[in-house]
Amino acid sequence: MLSNRGRDTSPELAVRRILHASGFRYRVDFAPLGGRRRADIVFTRMRVAVYIDGCFWHGCPVHATMPRINTDYWRPKLQRNIERDLETNASLEDAGWTVLRYWEHEDAARVADSIAAVIRGNPNSGAKSTPDPLQRQNCDH
Repeated sequence: MLSNRGRDTSPELAVRRILHASGFRYRVDFAPLGGRRRADIVFTRMRVAVYIDGCFWHGCPVHATMPRINTDYWRPKLQRNIERDLETNASLEDAGWTVLRYWEHEDAARVADSIAAVIRGNPNSGAKSTPDPLQRQNCDH
């Protein structure tokens, strides 16, 4: 599993490029509360943590699949990822952070627009903290 990227995935890079071109500056692969739980994109001053989650690893309701081989290993492992997402959301929100979660299959421009709206403080953007990792912003599937 070492070949699975923890950062700089294609969907993440696409969103970061758009945000950077729009003038936003942010931290990458940063732990907002310290420790091991790291967000993909973090706006420290605004206290916004952005996660661009992989469909397989985080249980996308549209694209996630369960491996047919070694199911007894994979089922609890993948379920624990979803539980960890919920715990991370709760910890960050309790500390006053806004958590934004998106799926890797979502359009990078839409994701970047949603993030930008939150950073700019547009309350009507439709983007908000999502405690349920199965309910992400802008999911067009």
